Amino acid sequence: MPLSMKGRLRSSDCHAFTLIEIMLVLIIMVILATISSRMLFGSLPKAKNRTAYIEIRTTLKSALEEYYLDTGDYPTTEEGLVALVRKPSESQHSDKWLGPYLEDLRHPIDPWERKYMYQYPGQHNTHKYDLYSLGKDGVESDDDIVNWLEEGSLLDS
Repeated sequence: MPLSMKGRLRSSDCHAFTLIEIMLVLIIMVILATISSRMLFGSLPKAKNRTAYIEIRTTLKSALEEYYLDTGDYPTTEEGLVALVRKPSESQHSDKWLGPYLEDLRHPIDPWERKYMYQYPGQHNTHKYDLYSLGKDGVESDDDIVNWLEEGSLLDS
């Protein structure tokens, strides 16, 4: 065989994808994409609940405790969580305020784009504060994410 023919392929050696093979691969990709998106969007409500729960139990709790350490008390219900980002004016706490206590300098909002609810002294935590999100439906109901229940009961919803 001449040297120039050695590196060449004959037309019978070349394989091309047929239209059926390409369609089969596309169908498999669509099926996988559908399954993946259903799994992702099916877990979105649970992820929002977990996010609110974590923010209530960690981020906002830490900010409120730091406020308490600086001022000797928690913000009043009227001052609300805004006291964590802006110095309360005409308040017994304003001279001891060393904030802001949150990095995001706006009123804390939950994953459903609503303000977290805050009350001090709390109805449920009478020696501390009540802090909660109204959840997906936006009204006080059983789906609220609250700081006065045990951990497991919230994450099951």
